[in-house]
Amino acid sequence: MTLHTAGHRRGVAAAPHHAAAEAGRAVLAEGGNALEAMVAMAAMIVAVYPHMTHVGGDGFWLVHEPGGKVRALMAPGAAGANARVELYREHEAIPTRGPLAALTVPGAVSGWALALEAAKALGGKMPLGLLLAPAVTAAREGYAVSRSQAELTATHLADLKKAPGFAEVFLADGKPPEAGARMTQARLAETLDHIGHAGLDDFYRGDVGREIAADLDRIGSPVTRADLEAHRAYAAAPLSTPLSVGTAYNAPPPTQGLSSLMILALFDRLRVAEAEGFDHVHGIVEATKRAFMVRDRVVTDPDRLPAPAESFLTKTLLDAEAQKIDRRRAAPWPHQPAKGDTIWMGAADSSGLVVSYIQSIYWEFGSGCVLPRTGVLMQNRGASFSLDPKALRALAPGRKPFHTLNPALAVLKDRRVMAYGTMGGDGQPQTQAAVFTRYVMFRETLDRALDAPRWLLGRTWGAARDNLRLEPRFPDRLVDQLLSAGHDVELVPEPYSVTMGHAGAVVMHPDGTSEGGHDPRADGGAAGV
Repeated sequence: MTLHTAGHRRGVAAAPHHAAAEAGRAVLAEGGNALEAMVAMAAMIVAVYPHMTHVGGDGFWLVHEPGGKVRALMAPGAAGANARVELYREHEAIPTRGPLAALTVPGAVSGWALALEAAKALGGKMPLGLLLAPAVTAAREGYAVSRSQAELTATHLADLKKAPGFAEVFLADGKPPEAGARMTQARLAETLDHIGHAGLDDFYRGDVGREIAADLDRIGSPVTRADLEAHRAYAAAPLSTPLSVGTAYNAPPPTQGLSSLMILALFDRLRVAEAEGFDHVHGIVEATKRAFMVRDRVVTDPDRLPAPAESFLTKTLLDAEAQKIDRRRAAPWPHQPAKGDTIWMGAADSSGLVVSYIQSIYWEFGSGCVLPRTGVLMQNRGASFSLDPKALRALAPGRKPFHTLNPALAVLKDRRVMAYGTMGGDGQPQTQAAVFTRYVMFRETLDRALDAPRWLLGRTWGAARDNLRLEPRFPDRLVDQLLSAGHDVELVPEPYSVTMGHAGAVVMHPDGTSEGGHDPRADGGAAGV
């Protein structure tokens, strides 16, 4: 498995774990399309990278169809029927671990189902059981624990080991596993095998759904069987914005796709001439501040938006926001960012079908709750709700939580189609902008754009300070310029820091060849046929 690969005629896949990228490549090699490949990848990543994503989480898709249409497939789970403020009266905020953190329906599997409906409409014929089979094998027979899983288990052991079911599945004799150790998820294997034969709907309205609901009730989660039965994924129109290089797309609320598009649109208006200098980094950082302030006033459950998300992507508003950016000085930054663990994966096939997909359980290992009968690791996405009934993101049954997740896609003027994304909470829009501007606007190679040093504004991943962190590979002169401009700069110790996200991209070129790449900061890569 390589970090970058190009020149493929039948398709390419990119993922943060090599086994997931290989699962996608294998489907493409068998004649499956990019959507089918992505479902195989989505299942495999759960089996081998469980600290970052699981079937107990949510998912969002952007799909560029062969005819040129771009669609968003939305699979967020809503708060359970018992997720009322009164349930949390003994808490100042919603707990981030344990049964009360597992308060939203897991939506990801419903997104798989919707994606396969779209795949079939485009000629896909791969049996579901065949797509899930590699993940079943990996979960049943075991996988090698990644370095990040080992480290994050150890870091958060005190909180996670208290969550029901966690120790039995993800600890070794009560201790964090060593990197490279073999680990299995036997119950998950049974669940994936069952839905591979019974159909994905069974996860919500069949035998698996019944077992999930019984376990959730047993541990004290607010999610009920009726919540599972009522859940559906849905298609939506994506958000988009024109740029000088093409059109950028992202997912609508409840995701933060709006902020990712605003960053690109604002930076584009700055007309920065060169990559990697002060104007490049400072420009994106300042655009990020403007975009996040809008995001935090606006983005919530799509049924409760104070204004349409697309109204913040008008030329008039973006021009005005760009004028507020000081090209030489850093704006004050009192922002309170969100953390998160997530995976992004991409796939493209020879028909012109290009898929950008992001799947998450929010924090590392989500709520920590592993349901004993099904092996489902439940997300803690509901921790982004507020217990203040007057808040924009106030908790109430049936409401969808705010999502840092946002899959990105762009259709460029030179006819390239690019799907890209990353994990990393508030870092997602920033890393997306770094990769996109380097590859598209400044014409760096894809592998260089993914490898180059990155930055992160904010307190994502629990850091003590709300500052601007840089990998130490930036030139000293640039660091000094950022400090002189008023940025609160901190250099992280690692030259390739996981704090900066696990980014990846796939590109379909006008000549029909495809290219893919993934981050050296992760455990994956890209593979094509």
